[in-house]
Amino acid sequence: MSPDVDLTIPRRGRHRLLTLDSRLFEFAAGRNWPAAEPILPRLSRSANHGVLWFATAAAMAASRTPRSRRAAARGLASLTLASLTINTLGKRSVRRTRPVLDPVPLGRQLKRQPITTSFPSGHSASAAAFATGVALESPAWGAAVAPIAWSVALSRVYTGVHFPSDVLAGAALGAGAAFAVRGLVPTRAQVVPPARPRAQVPALPDGEGLVMVANTASGTADRVRALHDGLPLAEIVECEPKDVRVELEKAAARATVLGVCGGDGTVNAAAEIALRHDVPLAVLPGGTLNHFAYDLGVEGARDLTRAVRRGEAVRVDAGRFSSDGREGVFVNACSLGVYPELVRERERWSRRIGGWPAGVLGALRVLRADRHPLEAEFRGRARPLWLLFVGNGTYHRMGLTPGRRTDLADGRFDVRVVHGGRRPALRLLAAAVAGPLTRSPAHAAVQVGRLHLSGVAPGTLLAYDGEVTDVEGEVTLEKLPEALTVYRPLPGN
Repeated sequence: MSPDVDLTIPRRGRHRLLTLDSRLFEFAAGRNWPAAEPILPRLSRSANHGVLWFATAAAMAASRTPRSRRAAARGLASLTLASLTINTLGKRSVRRTRPVLDPVPLGRQLKRQPITTSFPSGHSASAAAFATGVALESPAWGAAVAPIAWSVALSRVYTGVHFPSDVLAGAALGAGAAFAVRGLVPTRAQVVPPARPRAQVPALPDGEGLVMVANTASGTADRVRALHDGLPLAEIVECEPKDVRVELEKAAARATVLGVCGGDGTVNAAAEIALRHDVPLAVLPGGTLNHFAYDLGVEGARDLTRAVRRGEAVRVDAGRFSSDGREGVFVNACSLGVYPELVRERERWSRRIGGWPAGVLGALRVLRADRHPLEAEFRGRARPLWLLFVGNGTYHRMGLTPGRRTDLADGRFDVRVVHGGRRPALRLLAAAVAGPLTRSPAHAAVQVGRLHLSGVAPGTLLAYDGEVTDVEGEVTLEKLPEALTVYRPLPGN
């Protein structure tokens, strides 16, 4: 075969594809689409600069369920990666001119025509990236968003600004960007907490025997109502924060299963009482962060209802601290240094301006204050510390994103230390960015089963699961391995 023939085959194939693409474009332009005319041009314009998808993400996040918020964030991250790829590589690699608008009816044409090259379609890439990213995290939301994304992609041919192949290529690139993001940041479904060690607990098909104590200050009414719909014979006790501990004690004395709905402090009280009464615990997330419930895989009433009905539960570790006759347990984390002061500042302002603004204001006030680092003897050596964080189980972090645990029964404390020194704000930020890096001049991270501090000054604050207490002198933290039995849905059942 001669070299001339080898060169002409790709040219002929490319010419045929372009010819087919043009014919499909002309066919679409010649079709009468009466239902699409008032919708598709507006939809196409609304997707300019990603405005449609940012608005969709905001609406999803407003639903206040953790899965919808994660789906919205993943959709936007996928869209961002797709846009960067299209604008830096795609448009510059293939400089294809836009279609000629002659066969497109004037009523369909956009008032402002795009001036960039045609291949690939950026709008289609963004639509596919957002929809695919959302679907990877939440199939239900993905099914809701997919028709909108498909319509945006279709509108680019309908309005005459792209050939069909531009749209297909853009959609493929967008979907690829979503899968690339998933490769970097696995979805919650990909990182399922291990269902071990399993615990033998009673199955309560109608909820009879479950006594759920709900903290009304956490705005739990909707969650409790949803739980009661699924478990109609469960007893629901709603109370003010000052009465939570008393009601939990009463509930534990008569319940087969002790239930709790509230924030970190409420869950902490329930865990301590469940341990003392040796009853299984059912946690319905009702606070702002809900680390313990989410790390278990319980994101709402549906998850908890399924676990209680089927009798699905695991045993998890708890942590215990003791100091000068004071004791407490924690299921998430405890800390000394600047964080307990931040918690107090946040509580002081949260009722006036809300939880998240209060947290930001508290951090600014604490970090700007003129203070000295905590002095304590840690691992046999006296040292200044800005922060000592002790997590109940190993936290996995990615940069500044919140950490989570995939194993709540690993028998270890995750200890993160920010050393004392100048500029505490910069040191704390560096430690947050570094995440799980084990050692630097500013911070260190180790995993241990027990921790002992000495030389802690009187009046030092210790925060545990959102609560704050004073400690001094000797402070001991130890694991209670597999001490707490907790309901959670088990994978594969």
